Amino acid sequence: MSDAAQPTAAEVRAAAEAVKAALDRHLAAVERRTGDDDKAVYEAFNALAAAAEEYDELLYDRYDEVTPFEIPGADGALPPYAGPDEPHALSLLIRRDYAVAEPQRLFAQARRVAELDGEADPTGTAARAGVSPLAALGVLFGEYEPDEIASRHKEFGLEEGDSTLWVTAAEELPEPGEWLNAPFEHADPEQIICRFDVSSVFDEQEDGHGDGHDGGTRFGVAAPAAVVDGS
Repeated sequence: MSDAAQPTAAEVRAAAEAVKAALDRHLAAVERRTGDDDKAVYEAFNALAAAAEEYDELLYDRYDEVTPFEIPGADGALPPYAGPDEPHALSLLIRRDYAVAEPQRLFAQARRVAELDGEADPTGTAARAGVSPLAALGVLFGEYEPDEIASRHKEFGLEEGDSTLWVTAAEELPEPGEWLNAPFEHADPEQIICRFDVSSVFDEQEDGHGDGHDGGTRFGVAAPAAVVDGS
């Protein structure tokens, strides 16, 4: 960072004072808490996390120094649960990212699957799957369930990225076809019962480095009376 873009010493000092004030507010909220899901404590926690993150960034930019502690930010916590106490339905929201790490392996596997399905036309599916990433991915994801792709991704020339699974509660199932056009648009964080996040960033946070492939896991649970995050 250039000298012109660096924060001033006064800005760093102000950020430090903001952390001190946020600590006081958090302690006061904890001392006055009315229950495990006290909204004031939750808000004070988020304010403290934001102030600490701001101070840490400014301290590093100005002095190339870091703090000896880490306060988990609001992005890593579930909001207070606001769903039904006795859900009669649930939804699983899943995202898994993959990089095409070995295209030739992908093509070979997809072509083999297409040929086993009886596709022998030299201009047909098997031929396209042997040279086209789109055709190859279409063949493989059309043949295998997502969980099998996840367990065998290296065989298919894929490399895992981040993944997440949300389990959300509902009073009843939506009408058939109701959400198919936008399946993730109305996901409500306050309806989450639990979530599982997998990312190499969690290893980096724990160890100071990561291998960029096999990531650590974060598991979060939300309940009407409490919010718990674990690793």
